[in-house]
Amino acid sequence: MTLLDVRGLTVRTDDGRTLVDDLSFTVDGGERLGLIGESGSGKSLTMLAVLGLLPAGMTATGSVELAGTQIVGTPEKRLVAVRGRDAAVVFQEPLTALDPLMRVGRQIAEPLARRTGLKGKSLRTAVIEALLRVRLPEPERISRAFPHEISGGQRQRVALAMALACEPRLLIADEPTTALDVSVQAEILELLDTLVREREMAVLFVSHDLAVIAKVTDHALVMKDGRAVEQGPVLDVIGAPQAAYTKTLVAGARKLESALVLRSTR
Repeated sequence: MTLLDVRGLTVRTDDGRTLVDDLSFTVDGGERLGLIGESGSGKSLTMLAVLGLLPAGMTATGSVELAGTQIVGTPEKRLVAVRGRDAAVVFQEPLTALDPLMRVGRQIAEPLARRTGLKGKSLRTAVIEALLRVRLPEPERISRAFPHEISGGQRQRVALAMALACEPRLLIADEPTTALDVSVQAEILELLDTLVREREMAVLFVSHDLAVIAKVTDHALVMKDGRAVEQGPVLDVIGAPQAAYTKTLVAGARKLESALVLRSTR
């Protein structure tokens, strides 16, 4: 069953520039789709348009239907109910995504309370369970901490806990490991992969990293200059690319991998 249906999505600035151009794709329940492209390709704007979160000065046209709700043109008041319940997002930099003036536990508790009606001890227990679910040690201590008092990897786990707390049907991840060191990246990706599989959750994963997309998604859509240039099963797109741009991306990734292997043997 189709969970996210994007048809003819176009994003333009108020001065007439087209940043995403006539983009169409679907995500079924439980499916994991990767948006691939270099910086400026329009993949992050697509993610924001899906949530109705485009910045001021940009307008979306076309159709974005999420769990039966039309996102394009729908008033913000109605979209608030969709976010968290039908879709949730994990952003690239958790230090800016989290409120620096609010303790971690409260940041998880507020959306949980709105969606579930939990209060008092029951709400507190749910917050601790959310932190344990993302394998954070000392959840009581971390719940009392401010974001700057915990590490980058811990902050990203908190962001993931917040996104998953209300059991959304679609998780949107925008370069969620780019700001982390390599070892922490691997841990977060493995955790994300495990959690979404356990919940049979759909995923829209935005990344420029082909290796990451191959690891955590089933299908891939390659974007360039706001347009889709190729899409299909991820192993086909990466293993036997058809579009010239995709071939260039894959060749570049393989060249980098070979250089790293060569350097490690010196």
